[in-house]
Amino acid sequence: MLELSIENLSKTYHNGVQALKEINLNIQQGIFGLLGPNGAGKSSLMRTLATLQAPDTGSIYLDTIDVLRQKPRLRQTLGYLPQDFGVPPKVSAENLLDYFAVLKGISNKKERKQLVKDLLEQTNLYEVRKRAVSNFSGGMKQRFGIAQALIGQPRFIIVDEPTAGLDPEERNRFHAILNRVGADKIVILSTHIVEDVSDLCKELAIMNKGEILQKGTPEDLVSEIEEKIYSVALSELERMDLPDRALKISSKVSRGKYLVKFFSETTLPGPFKQEKASLEDVYFTTLAQIERKELLKPTS
Repeated sequence: MLELSIENLSKTYHNGVQALKEINLNIQQGIFGLLGPNGAGKSSLMRTLATLQAPDTGSIYLDTIDVLRQKPRLRQTLGYLPQDFGVPPKVSAENLLDYFAVLKGISNKKERKQLVKDLLEQTNLYEVRKRAVSNFSGGMKQRFGIAQALIGQPRFIIVDEPTAGLDPEERNRFHAILNRVGADKIVILSTHIVEDVSDLCKELAIMNKGEILQKGTPEDLVSEIEEKIYSVALSELERMDLPDRALKISSKVSRGKYLVKFFSETTLPGPFKQEKASLEDVYFTTLAQIERKELLKPTS
């Protein structure tokens, strides 16, 4: 089975920002979610895995491929959809995909024509193949991005923040396509949208400030905080003293009420209401716990 091994990966930019701090991950075949807020270091990790930048320390192996020393070999089996996917104006989807296929080394015109047709059908873009990609909607552009990432039958695919800004219908279309293509490959889905990960990924890691904070299956991570999540209406919270053991993790409007959520290892009294835990609660709890630890660090 295909495996990606990342060991002790670190990267500090010239401005002093440490984007990656001793990253260690083993990723198996299937869709793997990398979840974190903007600025967490996700794109830095994706660019490093795609051989677009070199780390300061560490190693990356895709099976027998030494990614950092065998970049051309890695690129032969890589499909990459970056966060910012620019396209030239006035070039049709059909022609642009054909051009990308040429760049990938597919020189046989007949083979290229069939490949382009198959990819456009697979991403539900065949009916608009003559339309300029620059005039596509956001969701259509992302589906085109997946089509170009699939050229050359890659075994390793990276998609960086692919559904940001998409409406629910386009997001569902994108999820369906990614789910189909990800069964026999390693697909890393980098996102700050929890629903993307919960809908698609059999395993995930939570990242922030260049570090991996949590890793596991959605089910296992949720089970770790089950019966430890509570909510209380803001109006009630303002009239009470907050228990020391309660950690605020999130707040939102729900059915006209402003609810605040907390994590607690021990039972919280009324008016706190115990809630069924979700992956979103895992995400916010992880970030809040790290923030609390940083606040409690002694200052030199």
